[in-house]
Amino acid sequence: MHRPPIAEAEIAEELAAVRPGLLPRYAAELPGARAAVLTRLWRALAHEPLPWLTARAPGTHGLALRLADGRTLHGPPADPYATSAYVTAVRLDRERYDDPARLTAALGVPHASAFAAELAGSVASLALSRAAADHPKEWPDQDWEWEQRVVDGHPFHPNCRSRPGFSVAEQLAYGPEHRPVVALGTVPVPAADCLLSGDWPAELRSRDRLLLPVHPWQAAHVLRRPVDAWRPARPLMSLRTLALPGGPHVKTALSARLTSSVRDISPYSVRVAAPLSDFAEDLAARTGGLLHITRTLGAVTAHSPDLAALLRESPAVYAAPGERVLPVAALATTSLPDSPAWLAAFARLALTVGLRLLDLGVALEAHGQNLLVILSPDGTPLRLVYRDLADIRISPARLARHRITPPAVTGRLITDDETALRRKLFGSLVAGALAGTAGSGPALAAALETVLPGLPATSDLIALREGPLPAKALTLMRLSPGHAGDIWTALPHPCATPFPVTG
Repeated sequence: MHRPPIAEAEIAEELAAVRPGLLPRYAAELPGARAAVLTRLWRALAHEPLPWLTARAPGTHGLALRLADGRTLHGPPADPYATSAYVTAVRLDRERYDDPARLTAALGVPHASAFAAELAGSVASLALSRAAADHPKEWPDQDWEWEQRVVDGHPFHPNCRSRPGFSVAEQLAYGPEHRPVVALGTVPVPAADCLLSGDWPAELRSRDRLLLPVHPWQAAHVLRRPVDAWRPARPLMSLRTLALPGGPHVKTALSARLTSSVRDISPYSVRVAAPLSDFAEDLAARTGGLLHITRTLGAVTAHSPDLAALLRESPAVYAAPGERVLPVAALATTSLPDSPAWLAAFARLALTVGLRLLDLGVALEAHGQNLLVILSPDGTPLRLVYRDLADIRISPARLARHRITPPAVTGRLITDDETALRRKLFGSLVAGALAGTAGSGPALAAALETVLPGLPATSDLIALREGPLPAKALTLMRLSPGHAGDIWTALPHPCATPFPVTG
């Protein structure tokens, strides 16, 4: 069904046919894209529990990693929270590698060949994205314009821009960083054959049928059937979620694997959408006005992850006149995080909300895509907006302690395991959103050292202050195709470890 990842030369060949004017910029961006992906890979090699690495120690070039077969990798000291591309080359014994795909292939570990192909695709697609990046507005007016500014994708995943199955023409037509308008279609399905949660608007109904919005890539590659024209929309960071002009956001069943896994809208997600949305309104009200959670307006599936859709409020509805709302991932495209005082203020807001909800019994998946911030006209962080409840974790025991009625849902979202709850929040918010905004270990440490002493001393705060930070072992997960679920690693706490300057 999916095409293999596209390597650098193949992208150039396709680009020459569909957008030849971008070729010089694409070629110029390739070295920086290799360094960006190599930096993310080096972070994984230095900090993830990879079974074929037997020792890590200071080395001639900063850090030496001993492989089980006796070879040694040499590279710079690794800051697990750095987002700048500071690793331009590493050495495997005496051989120098500046290409993450070539390095991975040379390692020869289990499943390295497939992962190397993915990294080659990530480099090429990242160079293509950077080549087309042109954002004339320093402060965009529309919420979707902020989403388009996040050119580099995931700040820590080596597959940050991997888009297997997308041709160059499709990347240009559907990738948010390329600023396209996407023509969504609909597929009619008998209402009796659908699972519906919440309300479904009249414009997406036709007599006894529900009209399910469909992404054109999904129609062409998965459904393989014609669709009826519906409405134009702007793709957001997640690619499969799009903003309708003046209306809600549409989450489509674009079942392509982008970074780690194939994303879809499962029947389970549809079933729990309405009760979770109702529960979230009560939850947000308990934060003293610091958090809004976007409402799910309706969700439908034709009992297939390949044909489903969800309508969700735009975060823009929570911004007052003069305020801006933008995903946290887009903060790095501004100069705001350069100010230690601003970064501390944002960290205080994010941690106050996240830890408050965790104490109540809900762990948010608060990474830079799901979490948005509302800024005042002068850039002060005022409130947060959270979207997409599909991966939160809910603790009935904690809710009961606060006399909160849990939502009427069961399944994977429910757990009382404190480790799982803390991993969910700390891994996404602290090791993810805050680290990606800070851009380095020293900057993150300075913000945390300013903020943590003033927060309520819950058991979760104590765990956050004293322990290492949990993070998903993203590379190990890609090298473990037979493993279901997340694999975690422990990153050194930024407040306890001196990191090298990587700017």
